[in-house]
Amino acid sequence: MLLLLSACTRLPNVQGNGEAVLQGIWNQDSVANSEQLLNYTQHKFKFSCDSFYVDLTTHSKVNYYEEACFNKGVWKEYAKGTYKVSGDTLFLTGTFTKANYKQKVSGCYRSGRYISNFKIRAMSSGKLTIESLNDQKECILILKEKINCVPKEL
Repeated sequence: MLLLLSACTRLPNVQGNGEAVLQGIWNQDSVANSEQLLNYTQHKFKFSCDSFYVDLTTHSKVNYYEEACFNKGVWKEYAKGTYKVSGDTLFLTGTFTKANYKQKVSGCYRSGRYISNFKIRAMSSGKLTIESLNDQKECILILKEKINCVPKEL
């Protein structure tokens, strides 16, 4: 019994460090060929330690929602969670939220789990190029503000 107890170690109740090169606020300033697309989404990411926050601004020429939600073809969604980089892949796992990053249980657009995976195409100190593994769309992100990770208690 003592051997079993000594083999287990309690994980610290502190946020992980995440990837140093990702720490900061990253914006997708434009989308290639956006004028020809029926819909597209621009991303704004914030990576802080092992957490991410994302603002998704969708532009659509096609109405997928009831008129009150369609908002003349432009709407925002928000999500937060944790991320992990493994090899050349960025894994994001979280939930859709309201604009204040508090839990969203209903309303327009998506709710529930936010799971997205991106292949990291190129990474430098000021530019990050990722490709969605869901729809193979490329997303070029520009670093707007660097953040230093200060892990917080969970």
